[in-house]
Amino acid sequence: QVQLVESGGGLVQPGGSLRLSCAASGTIFSINAMGWYRQAPGKQRELVAAISNVGNTNYADSVKGRFTISRDNAKNTVYLQMNSLKPDDTAVYYCNIDYSTYYGGSYDPRRVTWGQGTQVTVSS
Repeated sequence: QVQLVESGGGLVQPGGSLRLSCAASGTIFSINAMGWYRQAPGKQRELVAAISNVGNTNYADSVKGRFTISRDNAKNTVYLQMNSLKPDDTAVYYCNIDYSTYYGGSYDPRRVTWGQGTQVTVSS
């Protein structure tokens, strides 16, 4: 079983910065992609940023130029650097991993695991 552990959330002033981290552990054959989603109260969960196995990135229009997704393959960790934070960024942020497994003579080309979520609150 693969687990994701998130950290780095908290309370910040508008215009401030945070860096979220998400570390994966467990049996992983290959990572297809990793990403960050967020969900505010009363709203649908939305994609914030994602990075593929070949380095392609995708960002929500609302965060372009302010957020940056990156990864450390040696640590199986994905980061989200969040700058110029706005009150509208307030949400629970979830990391996500799309990966394959190969063990016990069995190959599974795609599994998806979600992190537990970390609260980001931007308020004056």
